[in-house]
Amino acid sequence: MERRKLRDLEVSALGLGCMGMSEFYGQGDEQESLRTIDRALELGVDFLDTADMYGVGRNEELVGRAVKGRRDRVVLATKFGNVRGPNGERLGIDGRPEYVRQACEASLRRLGVDHVDLYYQHRVDPNTPIEDTVGAMAELVTQGRVRYIGLSEASPETIRRANAVHPVTALQTEYSLFTRDPEGGVLDTCRELGVGFVAYSPLGRGFLTGQIRSPEDFAPDDFRRFSPRFQGENFGRNLRLADAVKDLAAEKGCTPGQLALAWLLARGPDVVPIPGTKRVRYLEENVGALDVKLTEQELARLEEVFPAGAAAGERYPDMSTVNR
Repeated sequence: MERRKLRDLEVSALGLGCMGMSEFYGQGDEQESLRTIDRALELGVDFLDTADMYGVGRNEELVGRAVKGRRDRVVLATKFGNVRGPNGERLGIDGRPEYVRQACEASLRRLGVDHVDLYYQHRVDPNTPIEDTVGAMAELVTQGRVRYIGLSEASPETIRRANAVHPVTALQTEYSLFTRDPEGGVLDTCRELGVGFVAYSPLGRGFLTGQIRSPEDFAPDDFRRFSPRFQGENFGRNLRLADAVKDLAAEKGCTPGQLALAWLLARGPDVVPIPGTKRVRYLEENVGALDVKLTEQELARLEEVFPAGAAAGERYPDMSTVNR
């Protein structure tokens, strides 16, 4: 397995996003999810990504069961800040120092570990200075509960302010052929400061796999039914883009998803995609992307058929909580 560095933290070149095992992408299968994590570790994918909000804590518990007895083989990342009630209701964003400490203890308990390797603020709290939030995260590092800290969906200014308090190891933000937003300054800021970049939803929430043909393909509780990119005219426009990637992948002799991941891996050695899946066969397909090497000519063709800003529709129904 190829290795990459997020600042001083070494991880597998591809991570595994575990969110969909517990929520958001339709019904999960716990046993298949556990097999998927097992297979990931067998293949050398040791960078596991979860958060306290996924499944209202159930995802951390699942990941905790999966890594029990082999904690030393895993780079464990989790997040705090998106607060939910016991029934899943959204209660806002909290970055207050007292909440940071409380959330970390709860995550460690659910994961069944004494520390996490990478602890992210999931969303920036506009009502709490980032210096206060990161100061509390830095205390967790001093206490040994957290090894490294990160941010998710933060603006260049916020990244700079946070990094001035304590080194930020990684920024996690959506990045794919479908979502080129980080190229507008966030990625440059990370590179200037030495912050690693973790790309979530690197397959365009499934669009870039070539397997989504209609909004009706989604389960009734799949959140993509409510995503602007998967609705109305936007769906048709984005499907045509995905089909162009599918054609290029056929020429290359790989799957569309592998081509999309290979494009991201080619963006730089500081970029680590974390495709999410809850099935072994898709995990194995994703890992195959590491064997797909794109030439300059192929990268240029991808740029031609899928330029920055080509995707239709916003990433979320409410974009107010991102890029703060």
